[in-house]
Amino acid sequence: MADPLYLSLWFPSFDTEEMFTRSAAVMREFPFSPVRPGITYISVHPIAWSEPTILERRFDQGISPEEAADLVAEFAHDDYAFVFEAFWDLWAPQDDPALPWIQRPIAVRFVVHGKQFEEGLYTDRGHLEVDFGLDTPFLHDELDLTPFMAERVKFNVARLVDFGQRLEQNCALSGRVLWSESEENLAQKLVSRLQATQ
Repeated sequence: MADPLYLSLWFPSFDTEEMFTRSAAVMREFPFSPVRPGITYISVHPIAWSEPTILERRFDQGISPEEAADLVAEFAHDDYAFVFEAFWDLWAPQDDPALPWIQRPIAVRFVVHGKQFEEGLYTDRGHLEVDFGLDTPFLHDELDLTPFMAERVKFNVARLVDFGQRLEQNCALSGRVLWSESEENLAQKLVSRLQATQ
């Protein structure tokens, strides 16, 4: 069964004056889709998710992480959260199973938590949380994978791993956790899944 997948990131410090510098650094490491490049959506959330947004904007032509950060910088408060949406290309089957798999843009959300937002939600979810959506592109539990399909899934996983390694090397993190809502270990699920195709 498909399960939402997240990457939670923590930094040694995350004061309001550092919030967007660190967030832009993370988003710069992201492999944007050439078809839908850049940040395509931003929103500003005060105090808690139950409150109405202060700002929402969509961009048909994506903007750079720095431009996106600049647009929300005036709202830098430690009890606010900020959402940035972008796309990356992952292999996926087409609607007709007889057709070959294609690379298509898949949405990813970067959620920045001020330290006081939702009464300190960041302690559990990270200063910055990357929401990858469902884990389907990395497992495809619903399909009987052929060796060809398994190679495409491995490519998607390699893209996920590479992104995590780039963040570790370039973003001065103090911690990171890849997790899912079911709390199952993605690495174990993936190994089991790929072994079943051999």
